[in-house]
Parts: sequence; structure tokens; C-alpha cells
Amino acid sequence: MSAGLAEVVRVWLLARTGPAWPWRLTRPSAMVEFQTVVTGFAGSLGCEFEGTGCISGAPRSRMRIPNPELEVLLPVHNEAGTIEATIREIYEELSPRVTLQFIVAEDGSTDGTKEILQRLEQTYPMKLVMSDQRKGYGPGVVGGLRELEAPYLLALDSDGQCDPRDFEKYWDLRNEFDVVTAWRVHRRDTAWRRFASGTFHAFYQAVFRLPIHDPSLCYILARREVVERLVPELGPKVMVEGFWWEFNARAHRRGYRLGEVPVNHRDRLAGESRLIPVRKVPSIFCRNFLAVFRVWYETRA
Repeated sequence: MSAGLAEVVRVWLLARTGPAWPWRLTRPSAMVEFQTVVTGFAGSLGCEFEGTGCISGAPRSRMRIPNPELEVLLPVHNEAGTIEATIREIYEELSPRVTLQFIVAEDGSTDGTKEILQRLEQTYPMKLVMSDQRKGYGPGVVGGLRELEAPYLLALDSDGQCDPRDFEKYWDLRNEFDVVTAWRVHRRDTAWRRFASGTFHAFYQAVFRLPIHDPSLCYILARREVVERLVPELGPKVMVEGFWWEFNARAHRRGYRLGEVPVNHRDRLAGESRLIPVRKVPSIFCRNFLAVFRVWYETRA
């Protein structure tokens, strides 16, 4: 029996252990492990394994890259107008430079985004994590972060505002810093959004004193060890409207080296930015004001 086939049998028998073995195999963790082993064995025979995607919450994948250098995380919710162009642009720009695979964290879209992604996963190397229900930005991102296997993660939003041509600047700093963030020198957002972000940023920096200008944007290169350390700490109820504010603050407080690169911040490829209603601003500010102190307290040691 070949080593690959022996491993397939080992995982199958492991899944059968216990009084309710069929249920054990249908758990996402067991199914993903079994699918991974079968994929590797099929690949050794020159075959392709096509994931079924039938397990809720488990990543579906039709094309997998063995041992990618980089995985690109895209949080996605109702981006039918932008997602195909965004994925194509990222892949065409990055793939000549680095071996990459996408992690697409889809969060309960209702505008046709799911169907577009199901088609794209047949063309691009991708782990597609889809949700039937809207979980929210933070939990959706954390679900994607848990799928990271490559040594490096590049996370960026899927609306096309982040320019993948800036990636080379990130990649050149990967040995110098543990986390590299973006600095939107010329930010393409509304005046109200810049004002609200700037006000909170002044308070945030008074507490954390991060060595970067722009901790809120989802355009980040991070080592896998940083992600693995921080994911258990990133709860869904801390900085609900400021996931990357929290990620960067915790990374800095845990002693990781933070750097930044100036980036080209563009207008959205399609649609409009989701603005926070003015009536909700006071409650959001108070909630995140308290969250800053909670993050500081949890990371004081």
C-alpha cells in the first residue's frame, strides 16, 4: 500500500472512531482533514480533486496550490459588482511574483455574489468559505483567518479601493516587520468619514502609541505566527466596528514589529461605501471608546 493511500485509510479510520462515526466524518474539521489527504493523494497520481462544498462553514476548493507562499484573504459581503474584477486584478498582479492562494470569506451575500464566487473558484486557486447567514465583518474575517496555512497572509477589502500594485512594497518588508500596514496618504473617502476616523484615531493613539499612521484599513501583510497568536483574542464583541484597529493594537501590545507603506487609495470599483448613520455615531463612539480600554487591559501583561 502506498504511503498516500495509507494516509487516506488512516484518516478515514480515525473519523470512524467512536460510537457515532458517520457523524464524526461530517464535522467540518474531520471532513476538511479527509478532503485534504485525498486531495494530496489524488495529486500524487496526477489527478484533481473537486471539493463538494456541502459542509456548512467548511472551505470549499476546486483548485488548491500546494504550499503557497502567500494566502490572500478577501472579506466579501454583497460585492457582486466588484468581486470578479478585484480577484482578477489581484491574481494578475501578484501571481508572477509569488505563489498565492485566495481565502474568500463570504458573509451571507444576497446580491448574486455567491454565484459569482462559485464560478470563480473553478478558475482561481481559492478556499471559499461561505455563510448562509450574515455574521458581521469581524466574525467573517476571523473565519477566514482560521483557514490560513501559508507563511504569510495578505488581507485586503474586496471593493477595489486597495491597489494590488502596491503589493511589492509590502513583500519587500516581510523580513523587517511582522505586520505591514497601509498608509492612505490621499484617502478617497467622504469628509465625514475622514473626520470621524481622525477623531477616534487621536484618542486611540494616545492610548496605544502605534508606530503607524493608519491602523484601520484592511490592507495588511502579516506573518502566520502573528495571526495564530491573535485569532483566539479577537472576539466578536470587542471593537465591532473596528476590527483592524483592534488587530493592530493587539499585535503592537504583544511585541510584534509593525511597519507601513504608503498606498494608492482608489475609489470603489462599483457601488457606494456603507456609511454609518449619523444617529448611530454617539453609541458607536462610546462602545469603541470602552473597547480601547478593554483591549489595553487584556494586553497589559
